[in-house]
Amino acid sequence: MFEKLKSGFKNLVTKVTTTELKADNLNPILSDFKMNLAENDVAFPVADKICDELEKRLTGSPIKRLDDRKQLVEDNLRQVLLDVLKTDKPVDLLTKISEKRKQTEPYVLMFVGINGTGKTTTIAKVAQFLREKGHSVVLAGADTYRAGSIEQLEEHAHRLGVRVIKHTYGADPAAVAFDTINHARAHGIHVVLIDTAGRMQTNQNLMNELVKVKRIVKPDLVIFTVDSLIGNDAVMQAEEFNSAIGIDATILTKVDADVKGGSSLSVTFVTKKPILFIGVGQTYKDLETFDPEKFVKMILR
Repeated sequence: MFEKLKSGFKNLVTKVTTTELKADNLNPILSDFKMNLAENDVAFPVADKICDELEKRLTGSPIKRLDDRKQLVEDNLRQVLLDVLKTDKPVDLLTKISEKRKQTEPYVLMFVGINGTGKTTTIAKVAQFLREKGHSVVLAGADTYRAGSIEQLEEHAHRLGVRVIKHTYGADPAAVAFDTINHARAHGIHVVLIDTAGRMQTNQNLMNELVKVKRIVKPDLVIFTVDSLIGNDAVMQAEEFNSAIGIDATILTKVDADVKGGSSLSVTFVTKKPILFIGVGQTYKDLETFDPEKFVKMILR
């Protein structure tokens, strides 16, 4: 996972450690590193931020011993990366669900993203995660456009032992979501997971449909699911969805197959919204809570 990104950071530490920490020496190293980041799907604004901050922090540092210099470089790089992944509003999902339960109201998650990202499978993984944490779940089959989407969601639900609320294909997605929330409310179900139609972010009519669903059901959290393997397109999609609908958090899918890793750094920085989970495999249990500290430690080791 992220082998190319790890290699780039390792090479940077080695080069900076073995040079005098002056601007003239650091500039060419950081310039090359910026290109390495871009090649590994790190968005240019993020690459600029990382390199500019490193130059500010390291230039003129009076360190002579090689071991001390390496530690200095690694510590500053770690802090810069954590700053890139930092958001103003971190999301503690389980705490938020528990708070909503005290009001005897279901917590509503609305999932958005384009086709092919693994959104429906991710919903099933989130359902499994929540059930393991003691929460009851119901799914809303609000993707009424794509042939087979409801059956796909039902198959996941059957395997997990949860219910899907659905209408016919072509029905109003907002009505499906609304009915599911009422079902959860009537039966004391803790969490509603709403599946929506995957669509290209440039299709304004379909994006307006998502806006309508959000306006009517007022979800507690809008989660954007994105395929980490698509590189800088992930950043573009995140920006477009956030601008059109307003997202609260992101789930990165297929991270286990991502040798570059730049999407993980870029999406949070660009949207200022946290990554909630990462998908790391095919089974329902292959969903990990995203921890910035753990992520940074992993790519710098």
